[in-house]
Amino acid sequence: MAKKNSSLLLFFLLLNSLPNSDALPEYSRPPPRPAIFIGPTRSESEPEQVHISLVGKDHMRVTWITSHKHEKSIVEYGTSPGNYDKSSMTGERMSYRYFFYNSGEIHHITFGPLGPNTTYYYRCGGNGPEFSFKTPPSTFPIEFAIVGDLGQTEWTASTLEHIGAKDYDVLLLPGDLSYADTQQPLWDSFGRLVEPYASKRPWMVTHGNHEIETFPIIYRHGFKAYNSRWLMPYQESGSTSNLYYSFDVAGCHVIMLGSYVDFDAQSDQYMWLQADLAKVDRVVTPWIFVLVHVPWYNSNLAHKVEGESMRKSMEELLYNAQVDVVFAGHVHAYERFTRVYDNKADPCGPIYMTIGDGGNREGLAMIFENPSPSISMFREASFGHGRLKVYNETHAHWSWHRNNEANNTFMADELWLKSFGSSKSCLPHEKFQEMKTHIKDEL
Repeated sequence: MAKKNSSLLLFFLLLNSLPNSDALPEYSRPPPRPAIFIGPTRSESEPEQVHISLVGKDHMRVTWITSHKHEKSIVEYGTSPGNYDKSSMTGERMSYRYFFYNSGEIHHITFGPLGPNTTYYYRCGGNGPEFSFKTPPSTFPIEFAIVGDLGQTEWTASTLEHIGAKDYDVLLLPGDLSYADTQQPLWDSFGRLVEPYASKRPWMVTHGNHEIETFPIIYRHGFKAYNSRWLMPYQESGSTSNLYYSFDVAGCHVIMLGSYVDFDAQSDQYMWLQADLAKVDRVVTPWIFVLVHVPWYNSNLAHKVEGESMRKSMEELLYNAQVDVVFAGHVHAYERFTRVYDNKADPCGPIYMTIGDGGNREGLAMIFENPSPSISMFREASFGHGRLKVYNETHAHWSWHRNNEANNTFMADELWLKSFGSSKSCLPHEKFQEMKTHIKDEL
């Protein structure tokens, strides 16, 4: 299978050479580092591309792929190495076809309940290597690693090494994972690249434009590989689509929105977001964070105003619900805005951050507006990642870490945050209170 998939890579490279409306010559980028392609290193019966994600209050989902179609879908786990006193076969398995490419068997198994802040050892499919992960805490403090537009280049490997060098609890990724762009073997390579990290801590992701992978007539709806490989807990949050969902972890409510799904006021996503925000209890989850791929605020010349229609549709919902921070990707640079609403500084609006600087093959977006808008507080075109440490119900610390040439990381930007959930200075908007009451009555 490995030899077959490698030979298919040429076909997909040719397919990907078709004109791409996203690749407009509107800014120049420096030469990126070389791309990485990782082939299989295990037998066809052993699990590979292992990654985990949160499901509900105290469960985890582990996803893996086997070349053989008839391997068992079972996870054995325990709290000491080699001692698996529990097991689960709850979940599903699937495969998909994309032109001449046939995926391996993709296993999604949910298991638990699990204890908070506890290390578990596990094995997938009844054979193969042992993995381990640590569950997030049930209460503060909690630390998120946040990075977008990863891809698979030497810069990506550098970013992942920097992330893995310091402990964290959950990784959040606002879209553009593998940069496969219809070259399906690159999805397998990406899964192998991130496995050492994504098998140890839960990765919670949303999609970007590089996950769409539509093709006229044949694959009109897109997201075939993404939805098959990166199953997120959308049903647990009342969503009907894997392309947008939410989850709670240790006092934080995290919302993953879909930039490439309908978002107007009559759309399923809009109505789901409205209901989801109305159900948030700021006593239980005083912090609300939102991730979306295309930034709503952006002073870089790359992808200028692409997020404007979604901002106009949904920004008022986030503002009225007192969302604390909105993270985006898409633009290959880092930028932090002040608290904003409707293009103006507003102490009761969310902070907006762009963090699409994970290491993609397209390079950095180097050109910003000049002069800088007054609402833009910090911006830099460098690869790196962010850290959000939520200390308690009231305060959190944000830091952005630049990848330096010398294979180390440098904290180039930081900020202390105070949650709206604990603040009396910005009370929930009257419209939002009415909406909460209406939705509770319906429930």
